[in-house]
Amino acid sequence: MTLALALLAGLGLAAPTVGSAASPAVGDTTTVAADGCPVGELPKRQLRGTWIASVSNINWPSRTGLTAAAQQAELRSLLDQAKALRLNAVFLQIRPAADAFWPSPYEPWSQYLTGTQGGNPGYDPLAFAVTEAHARNLELHGWFNPYRVSTQPDVTKLAAGHPARTNPTWVERYDGKLFYNPGVPAARRHTVDAIMDAVSRYDLDGVHFDDYFYPYPVSGQVFDDAAEYAAHGAGRSLADWRRANVDTMVQEVAARIRQVKPHVRFGISPFGIWRNASTDPLGSATSGLQSYDAIYADSRRWVKQGWVDYLAPQLYWPIGFTAAPYEVLVPWWSDVVAGTDVQLYVGQATYRIPTWGDPEEMPRHLVLNRDHRVSGDIHYSVKELLANPLGFADRLRTDFYRNPALVPVNARLGGTAPYAPTGLTARRTATGIELSWTAGTGGTAATYFAVYRADGAGCGIEAGRNLIAVPRAVGTGTQRFTDPAPPPVGEVTYLVTAVSRLHHESTPTGVNAPH
Repeated sequence: MTLALALLAGLGLAAPTVGSAASPAVGDTTTVAADGCPVGELPKRQLRGTWIASVSNINWPSRTGLTAAAQQAELRSLLDQAKALRLNAVFLQIRPAADAFWPSPYEPWSQYLTGTQGGNPGYDPLAFAVTEAHARNLELHGWFNPYRVSTQPDVTKLAAGHPARTNPTWVERYDGKLFYNPGVPAARRHTVDAIMDAVSRYDLDGVHFDDYFYPYPVSGQVFDDAAEYAAHGAGRSLADWRRANVDTMVQEVAARIRQVKPHVRFGISPFGIWRNASTDPLGSATSGLQSYDAIYADSRRWVKQGWVDYLAPQLYWPIGFTAAPYEVLVPWWSDVVAGTDVQLYVGQATYRIPTWGDPEEMPRHLVLNRDHRVSGDIHYSVKELLANPLGFADRLRTDFYRNPALVPVNARLGGTAPYAPTGLTARRTATGIELSWTAGTGGTAATYFAVYRADGAGCGIEAGRNLIAVPRAVGTGTQRFTDPAPPPVGEVTYLVTAVSRLHHESTPTGVNAPH
């Protein structure tokens, strides 16, 4: 008998029997083990994220020139809707183009806040975002673009004092845009310093890069780094030198995060194809653009070297797509992370659902993920996700994400579980069943709590379907949560655990609710 079953028996709740579980939803693959606990059902631990893009005002702020109050109201609304969809992480773009969504000593205020680069928005957007996300028990990952300087080509249009204006040798023009040259050591150090300023000053849960390293190739154009290659190439091929430049930046960011704030996770969302098997026997059975060769991103090496805590490859293609089939790439990336402490998430092209035209395509992705080492999904982008394309957000709400989920524990980060809550009580009120408890004292602090409702059809805290809420810890005193929809009749047993910043979970404390 498991600890949870023993606890339930001690509370007077019978252990479930084989076949007692309710009929599973379409997203379920539930079977029942010999001890009565469901296995293979919707996971209890799963990262559920979305990207909030700020470049060109794609998501937030929705346009420039909004007042501080209007910007704050917009972000609160996005976070409220993310929470209502039972997401547990947001990836907010806070350095879209060598600029900042916080008062940075390294770079000017982002133009996407006020319409003018360097314009003070009248508040600290990053501090506000962290506070509001954590109040909803959403992780806040800072999303940084390491090399993009501007989406237009004229350096004189940057704010006075911009590092790209004062250090013109750092900058290259390509495809009508400005980029920091990854082959300039001083530009790399500046980028890392700018990122670490946010890490050191704000309570971020993660540092996140997307797929932009060297710019994607454009026919007929040359990224002019010949002088830097001559100075620093050291006998390597141009391609190997460029990959080494990116590797060095990734390695330096990882090392400095682990030195300053080792609990902060570092992850990258690379282009979905590393290399094709026709080029490299280690590659995938695909025939698309190879990020290793085209943008010099050796994402497989980042995993094998342990420089990242997670990888979220952008698998933006449907099942059966000839050049890059989803059902081929998921197991390939799963094999890449096998035997490492690097977690695998999948970057999902939620914005492409209307183009695909099949309401079952994305649900099939989520089902397929369960057969591999996939610890969650990140949806691009929040705007398209909340627009409910072909009913997908509804499908998440009623099926795949119908219960909350804890963020998976990352083994590399270590950590211990908090002490179990104490003094758990339950009382019926006009609005439901109110639970109250106190966090355990000593040891690891509780960052939030997990509330389970066990009703005889599950097995306590092992069953994700029993998890009903993940309220953030409020101070160190009495904590409260009201279950607004308890079963109308019969005895109900509640279990509450304490969960740490790194998502380690305590043993449960239980109570029978009054009839």
